[in-house]
Amino acid sequence: MNKLRQELKNAFGRVFLTIEVDKDNKWVHVDWRGYLTVDNIQTGAKAYTAALEEAGFCCVLNDTRLVLGTWAHSLDWVLNEWAPNAASAGLKHFAMIATPETLAESTATDFYASLTAFEAQVFEDIEDARNWLRQFSLHSVD
Repeated sequence: MNKLRQELKNAFGRVFLTIEVDKDNKWVHVDWRGYLTVDNIQTGAKAYTAALEEAGFCCVLNDTRLVLGTWAHSLDWVLNEWAPNAASAGLKHFAMIATPETLAESTATDFYASLTAFEAQVFEDIEDARNWLRQFSLHSVD
């Protein structure tokens, strides 16, 4: 597999985000974990958006299954600042994987319902998310 990987760590030295540029699938895979602060979310989102733009891809596979708690504190920033910037960087299709009945999943639903900058879907199963994303990443005629 052809992947470039970076890890972002919080103030306690724990990884809160793994970013993989997956050249085989032509997307950026991000894997969030733990309790996320506003700073973690902003730093992480900017980092993977830069990776997306650098790779020239239009798809993100965003895994939030290991997030603890909510990220509602950052929803306004994500929708109003990050999303338009990510769309400008080339993001067109965003697959979010969330665990049902968690605080992170309820925030994901709010995110999905309010988003207009690009197409997003929320999934419970990572394979379903991958299959949905592949129709855009591998079969793009842009």
